[in-house]
Amino acid sequence: MATPPVAGAGLSSGPFPGQQGQAAQEVNTASLCRIGQETVQDIVFRTMEIFQLLRNMQLPNGVSYHASTHQDRLGKLQEHLRQLSVLFRKLRLVYDKCNENCGGLDPVPTEQLIPYMEEDSSKHDDRSTNQFRCAREERREVMEVNKKLKQKNQQLKQIMDQLRNLIWEINAMLAMRN
Repeated sequence: MATPPVAGAGLSSGPFPGQQGQAAQEVNTASLCRIGQETVQDIVFRTMEIFQLLRNMQLPNGVSYHASTHQDRLGKLQEHLRQLSVLFRKLRLVYDKCNENCGGLDPVPTEQLIPYMEEDSSKHDDRSTNQFRCAREERREVMEVNKKLKQKNQQLKQIMDQLRNLIWEINAMLAMRN
C-alpha cells in the first residue's frame, strides 16, 4: 500500500525543481482526498502490524528468551512507530492542504446538490408541501393510535392483575378447604 508523495510534503513532485509549484497547483482536492484515504489505510495497516508485533513479543517473566530476537523485534517495532509518525505527519499535510483548497468555498446545502427531473420549481414546491402536509397528518394519526394503544394496554394490564388476584384467592380458598 504505497501512497504517492504529496506536493508540499518535502518531496519534489516534478522531475525539475522549478516544476514543484506548478505540480502543486495541479493537485486537486479530490486527488488529495484519495491520497488521504490511502494514508489512513496505511496508518491502519501499520497499526495492525504494531499490534501483531506486540502480541508476538514475550515478556521476560522467567522464561528464557533470546536477546537477539528481542532486539530484532524491538527494532522492527521502533521502525513501525517511526513510519507511523511519518504517515500521521503526511495525513496532517493533506488535511491542511484540503482545508486550504476548500476554505474559500461557500457550503452548499445538500438538497441543492440533488438533481430533480422537473425544472419547474413551483411544481416541486407544491408537491413537497403536499408531501410534507400528508406526512405530518400521517404522523399525527400514528401518534393518536399509539396513545390509544397505550391506554388499551394499560386497561388489559389492570384486567390481568385483577384476574391474577382472583385466581390467587380461589387457589387460597381451595387450599384451605382441603
